[in-house]
Amino acid sequence: MADLGRIDLRAPLTLAVAQPPCVPADVAANAVTHAAMVRSAGARVVVFPELSLSGYELAAPSIVADDPRLAPIVQACRDEKAIALAGAPVRGQDGRDYIATLAIDGTAVTVAYRKMWLHPPEPDRFAPGDKPAVVEVDGWRLGLAICRDSGVPEHALATASLGIDAYLASTLFSFGARNRRDARMRAIAAEHRVWVAVASFAGPTGGYRTTSGGSGIWAPDGSLAAQAGLQAGTFVLATLI
Repeated sequence: MADLGRIDLRAPLTLAVAQPPCVPADVAANAVTHAAMVRSAGARVVVFPELSLSGYELAAPSIVADDPRLAPIVQACRDEKAIALAGAPVRGQDGRDYIATLAIDGTAVTVAYRKMWLHPPEPDRFAPGDKPAVVEVDGWRLGLAICRDSGVPEHALATASLGIDAYLASTLFSFGARNRRDARMRAIAAEHRVWVAVASFAGPTGGYRTTSGGSGIWAPDGSLAAQAGLQAGTFVLATLI
């Protein structure tokens, strides 16, 4: 949990949440789109939705962190001095498949987090991750979540206990769930006194003909700092101070 009483000597962190258009199961095409959005956002950290590199296609082939199709994102992050947090189905060293967040910078791709709380029918294929995770960027501790994780109070509590400054959720919400999503994110921010960011799909993906859009960022008091509309291919950003 952030200590709001401390004197903070860190530089402000510019964070973007993006809702890219997605080609079903086409990692190469989606990587090019991700790279273009990293370049357009001009943010230090860009958060993408759940399974953003494949779309919410639960049968899409898994990838590994050194997949050469991710090279355009690595190059964009190198050029922009950015970190991209992208979603993908990932094959673990244990041979099991996970819904994961990849941390991509200008040098490499790493599997930063594996979704802990799966939503049916995800368990038919994917294994759950076993622990919360944090990535540190310029002294900012960023806790990671994927979709249903954010609706499980134990997940936010366990992640906040790692001493985070922000809780970043890569998600997919239906259009009808957008108000419930926003209330959830406000509550996490206010309860744990951290920034909260959610990147959601906009447009169709998987079996969803429409999705919520509305990717947003909430301040530690629960107030809304920025929120996107319903269109795919857009992003919003805020500066964490």
